[in-house]
Amino acid sequence: MFRSFSMFNYRVWFIGAIVSNIGAWMQSTAQNWVVLTQLTDNDAAAMGITMALQFAPPLLLVSVTGWVADKFDRRKLLMVTQAVLMLLAIALGLMILTGHMTLPIMYGFALALGVVTAFDNPARQAFVSDLVSRENASNAVALNAASFNGARMIGPAVAGIVIVAVGTGWVFLANSITFLAMIVALMVIRTNELNPRPKGSGAARMADGFRYVARRPDLIVTFAMVFLLGAFGMNFPIIASTMALEFGQQADGFGLLSSILAIGSLVGALMAASRDRARIRVVVAGMAMFGIAATVSIFMPSYWTYAITLMFTGFAVVTTMTTANGYVQTTTDPALRGRVLALYMAILMGGTPVGAPIVGWIAAEFGPRAAILTGAVAAFAAFAIGGIWMLATGRLRRHETKRFRLTIDETRPLTVVAAPEEFSDEVAGTTPIRLPRELSLDDREPLSPAVPRTS
Repeated sequence: MFRSFSMFNYRVWFIGAIVSNIGAWMQSTAQNWVVLTQLTDNDAAAMGITMALQFAPPLLLVSVTGWVADKFDRRKLLMVTQAVLMLLAIALGLMILTGHMTLPIMYGFALALGVVTAFDNPARQAFVSDLVSRENASNAVALNAASFNGARMIGPAVAGIVIVAVGTGWVFLANSITFLAMIVALMVIRTNELNPRPKGSGAARMADGFRYVARRPDLIVTFAMVFLLGAFGMNFPIIASTMALEFGQQADGFGLLSSILAIGSLVGALMAASRDRARIRVVVAGMAMFGIAATVSIFMPSYWTYAITLMFTGFAVVTTMTTANGYVQTTTDPALRGRVLALYMAILMGGTPVGAPIVGWIAAEFGPRAAILTGAVAAFAAFAIGGIWMLATGRLRRHETKRFRLTIDETRPLTVVAAPEEFSDEVAGTTPIRLPRELSLDDREPLSPAVPRTS
């Protein structure tokens, strides 16, 4: 489960990330509470607009951000983005403390945060694969999710207490300090131990990333499922804050709901880390789990019964998203990884500008339970998409053990790399070699092992 910790660089990265993530969750909680209770009169639609502005840039700038992640030194790029995010947090805190914050100004800050994050996210996701070997990449992604959700258990609860005790402005200033942990970690990382970047990485256009994904039906299905869940199911700030108000809670109650959600999320991330590799069928199953958990939560009559259901919701969403992220990372050509991950993050975060205003409007007009139902329906739709595709392609067949009967002339040294069941011939820039029919995977279909090009 923790095998990636055997590498110094990943240990340093993990420590810096968990401290920074705690601060990020504190700021997110404070920002949403400011919009809902200080800048508006419990207007969930305004919170949806804020989220839309913050998450729109990854979608709008995807043609640039993925190329930047592949073209430039990711470590240095992350140092720049983290420094800018720190300055924005300081500015936000000072504006609130001095009483100059207004809703339009908050919208402007949300947009600025989104622009910087649009460059930060693909570089951050791809950098994880620079820190560890390919066989540990899926484990590292899952541990990253564990870090993110472990911080989620702490950050919102602390933010809620600080807001009640001294006000929201101090939360933003506290978050600005936590960025130093990530910047220091990036400085300490041993650059000579980073995985070498593929030659020509970043030299091609972003269009190559689109073409690569277009040739991978498995990625298209994964992206479609992630979009639906990200757009309509993962608007937790809107749902949790309005449900907290419905139950008569204040900022501390809102923060506690986010922390309880993270308990299930952390368990899901650790279970994902224990798997040998990421599989699409886990993503599909996670969609069904999310839909069921969300549906059950609609009928909860009290604050604490609703909070319990959030643990199952958190488990489902992190199982789904962590597995999807790991699958994309480990099955993508390294030379195109930054661009493909930029597309993935654009689909995931870019769904929020579409769904958040709709979910916020539904919560404002019909109540938060109706908004939860919207997310549940979206999850079941994603489950249907993934399930139908798996049935159509035979991915649901239970007999999946790979058996090889290779007879290769030993005078020709070749390294045969067997691709996982979901991999396509394009994975890792390999050249497919068609072998006789008797060389088969579990006696079902012709085997096409990929032989890396050599001189």
